[in-house]
Amino acid sequence: MTAFLMALAVVYLLPGPDMILLLQTGARQGRTMALATALGLALARGCHVVLAGLGLAVLFRSAPWTFDLVRLAGAAYLFWIGLRLLQAEASVLAVEGERQHSRAYWQALRRGLFTNLLNPKALLFCSVLLPQFVSPEAGPLVLQFALLGVVLVAVGLAFDTGYALAGEGLARWLGQRPLVQRVQQWLFGTVLVGFGVRLALLRDI
Repeated sequence: MTAFLMALAVVYLLPGPDMILLLQTGARQGRTMALATALGLALARGCHVVLAGLGLAVLFRSAPWTFDLVRLAGAAYLFWIGLRLLQAEASVLAVEGERQHSRAYWQALRRGLFTNLLNPKALLFCSVLLPQFVSPEAGPLVLQFALLGVVLVAVGLAFDTGYALAGEGLARWLGQRPLVQRVQQWLFGTVLVGFGVRLALLRDI
């Protein structure tokens, strides 16, 4: 289990669209909205664990067009989020945190859910990593897979909570620096667009 936890820590520390989305949401809309996004990411990872257990990654390999379909949908979604961020007004960044309501929380959760769920690389990661830590001698394989899946989701949620809180801290620092805030907005938006382009150009499964 120690090796499994270390592998997860390495993956969750690597910069990716999930991390950027959490930092940006925390900086722009505050801690609660970022935590809602983290919950959406956790739900997506739970779905990936279930899909990995059902063998969807095998379908991706046997029918590459299904992989391409999910890949392009995920790329378009990341590109859309990044583009919206690039087009946002600076004044919106300052007041948006005051307009939170139940619909906004759902939208934040949905952004997290779709950002991760539409990334086929996340599913392939689960499909490749989890079986390496399942042993026939350790008991029922289904229970082992389920336990590892729960740990994967829980560790991811712990890291995502940290990123959400870091985003809130970033917001306080940016509040007195409008120019830096605008640079940060453009940087995060460009990075998200870049992740979308990279996913669109991905060819190997």
